[in-house]
Amino acid sequence: MHGYPYYFPQVPTYYCTQPMMDTRQQPNVQSIMQTLRSQHNNLYTQLQQAGMNRQIVEYIFYAVVNYTLNQANPNQSANQIYNQVQNQIPWLNILFRQFNISQNLRRRILTRVIEITLNAMNGGNGEPDQDWSSWQNLGGTLTSAPTAASWQPNRLDVFARGTDQRLYHIWWNGNRWSDWESLGGTLTSAPASVSWGPNRIDVFTRGTDERLYHIWWNGSSWSNWESLGGTLTSAPAVSSRRPNQLDVFVRGTGNRLYKRTWNGSNWEDWQDLGGTLNSEPAAVSWGPNRIDVFARGQNQDLIHKWWNGNTWSEWESLGGTLTSAPAVSSRRSNQLDVFVRGTGNQLYKRTWNGSRWENWENLGGSLNSAPAAVSWGPNRIDVFARGQNRNLIHSYLSQ
Repeated sequence: MHGYPYYFPQVPTYYCTQPMMDTRQQPNVQSIMQTLRSQHNNLYTQLQQAGMNRQIVEYIFYAVVNYTLNQANPNQSANQIYNQVQNQIPWLNILFRQFNISQNLRRRILTRVIEITLNAMNGGNGEPDQDWSSWQNLGGTLTSAPTAASWQPNRLDVFARGTDQRLYHIWWNGNRWSDWESLGGTLTSAPASVSWGPNRIDVFTRGTDERLYHIWWNGSSWSNWESLGGTLTSAPAVSSRRPNQLDVFVRGTGNRLYKRTWNGSNWEDWQDLGGTLNSEPAAVSWGPNRIDVFARGQNQDLIHKWWNGNTWSEWESLGGTLTSAPAVSSRRSNQLDVFVRGTGNQLYKRTWNGSRWENWENLGGSLNSAPAAVSWGPNRIDVFARGQNRNLIHSYLSQ
């Protein structure tokens, strides 16, 4: 550490010793540090981009890994252990303050280091090791939350309302982001979008008469706008269970959830699904007979209702304190990732891993709208939102 004009307190002895190996061959600090270096270099890069030297980052990660291995209760969540690290290793905060590292960034990075350590302690049987990117500015001037769809791997289409209330579109073609284009219309809500096949996108919004409007891309051109009726008191949401099938959800009169389905040949009548929604809904399908719908409830909590192929469930509360409508994506069958803007305008995620709901995870950021989320592969999620300058911001999870 010679040559750095920063204060490095004396590290307690237990941070410099090897943990005892038990009969199950628990990992040691060095093996986990090697995992961080080889598989999670993005964690280093984000702190280096914020001004930290890599050697200092290594020093910090070593201390956090060692604490998690030797001092923490492995049955606790990563967030709980992070809070203990804050109290038990106060010199970490000194270092972060010297480099002006934001609390959001330090929490997100160190919580991820703790998660990776806990996963190693559990024999690597948890979720695949994954990291979130830093937020990227994609420009534009948004007057609504965005929406995102993907019709093939490494393809993203994002839509939002612009300053003239028209629909605007930007896309990632696998190599670069396009310029923004206007698709017209007169929107009185955020749009919703979905793809049910290659080169197909359907976009919905609320019009000036509070009705549902629809436009679609057929592979070569955009259609004209069509009215699908209804009385909307929120932006819509849309999901697709199979090719040429669409399920559109809206908050209608009485703050109840309503659904209208395109069954492949015609639009079915509106169906009242009840509930008391305090935001627009979010919807996703992970199989031909499954739909999951989310919204903010009357207590600002996340509420959930699902279709199992035969019947709709009752509403359930998944807790949290939402300051926006939710967004949801699915990476694989029986997996859900729900995103919300929470307190402090930060992004929070809660995941259904196929058997249980995991704890809320704080992903940081500074959101000026509800998020949007889409997945184009089993280890990829892209999240978008309006930033503090009304620009489009983007972060992604990739293994």
